[in-house]
Amino acid sequence: MYHNSINNAIKTGGRVKAVAALVGLSLSFVSCTKNFQELNTDPNRPKEITPGVMLGQMQYRIINSNVNTARDFTHQLMQVDAPRSSTSGGGLHRYVVNPGQAVWSNYYTYLTDVEEIYSLAAKLKEPNYRGIALVYKSWAYSILTDLYGDIPYSQAIHAVDGVLQVPFDKQKDIYTSLLANLDSANILFDQTKALTYGGDLVYSANAVTGGVNPGIVKWRKFANSLRLRMLLRLWKKSGEINVTEQITTMLADPAKYPVFTSNADEAIFRYPGTFPYFNPFYNARQVDWRDGNYVTKFFIDKMNTDEDPRRAPWWIPVGGLYKGIESGFPTTLEYPVGANSSYTDALKTLPQLGIMMTYSELESIKAELALRGFNTGLTAKRHYDASITASMVQWGVAMPGDYLARPGVIFNAAGTFEQQLEQVILQKYYAYFFVDYQSWFEKRRTGYPVLPRGTGIPAENNFPFRVPYPSYLQSLNPENLAVAITSMGGDNSDVKVWWDK
Repeated sequence: MYHNSINNAIKTGGRVKAVAALVGLSLSFVSCTKNFQELNTDPNRPKEITPGVMLGQMQYRIINSNVNTARDFTHQLMQVDAPRSSTSGGGLHRYVVNPGQAVWSNYYTYLTDVEEIYSLAAKLKEPNYRGIALVYKSWAYSILTDLYGDIPYSQAIHAVDGVLQVPFDKQKDIYTSLLANLDSANILFDQTKALTYGGDLVYSANAVTGGVNPGIVKWRKFANSLRLRMLLRLWKKSGEINVTEQITTMLADPAKYPVFTSNADEAIFRYPGTFPYFNPFYNARQVDWRDGNYVTKFFIDKMNTDEDPRRAPWWIPVGGLYKGIESGFPTTLEYPVGANSSYTDALKTLPQLGIMMTYSELESIKAELALRGFNTGLTAKRHYDASITASMVQWGVAMPGDYLARPGVIFNAAGTFEQQLEQVILQKYYAYFFVDYQSWFEKRRTGYPVLPRGTGIPAENNFPFRVPYPSYLQSLNPENLAVAITSMGGDNSDVKVWWDK
């Protein structure tokens, strides 16, 4: 009962409630025995909190949120899959986005851990942990602000101390700070030192080999690759933030700003498959995993036309064929169980499903930058081809020798800028399989891919540009919420965030 009470407190109430629960429970047990503390000390537990103790747990928990929301939110909204039946008239496939229908609460909990890792590392003079914390802070906050727009940022950490009336920062200011954080992380990383307290479950940057820590080298590459992603996201705001200058500086000095150069560099939490670090779908029942959702025609028809080898690890064939359903269908329609393709069971235990950023994405970014006139060292076609190839490698499939020359795949070297950009983003869309919300963010930024509009989508439902704020903020932080809503121009899914205006 003692341990269950603590676990429940931690799961449901965050730090403040957990501490209160611990204090209350301690008082109730103090009279049981004079030697309670001595007798109940676990010799295998760490005696003090270190950055290493916190890091691995935070890495696991935050990626689980992203993997789950990739499937439950992004895949439906972006027509990767659709529900077998949907009679209520709502649903993401009909462009109905509910308030707070994203990772708000979870992310702020995890970001509290990130801040604590940074603070502990600063006290202990551990620059590599500080760098990792800054990367996670930039990655997580960029996702939060891309989802909602203006959010609590500069003073958000004070909520841990019970201060809930925190202001919302403007997205421009948030992005400016996050980009600076990534620049700082790039400088902080010391590639000659191990993580003193271990704990890294992404790059295993826990040891030095031959005078170099290969994990820290990869963390540094992730920081700079993420910075390129974020700079490209701000392309429309180049007049307000020096986007072009920053990109040019980074591309001109790869030694100072290293980025991903192979699949070995990509930022993926690889589930070890041992307790407690399992793939979040490990125990999913068939009815929940694949009987309720099927791949859409939009997603699978192109894969069929191209004879894309990624079909095998992603989808279950039906009668030897990969079959999809319509998205945004009328409420009167219901698809029969088992008649269309859905997720393979292999994905439930796949170690590399914990994707943060891939080499394929980095090559897509460079392909677009090349199209926009930046000197990336290669042509847009070379980067485009490299992006597709990297995705095949990532998913462990053999790419046919003629794949890049097939009619639906070959880069249109003679096409217009928009035609070529559409090709790049469409391939990026497929490579974003199970990558949090990125395909939706890119759709908002570029307009691609062009998604068909289902006949069951009400005429008044527009493709969403953001997630409305969680409803409970109306009671928890009403004054600052009202200021944010006024600044944003409203609080519905039709309102565009700053970088999208």
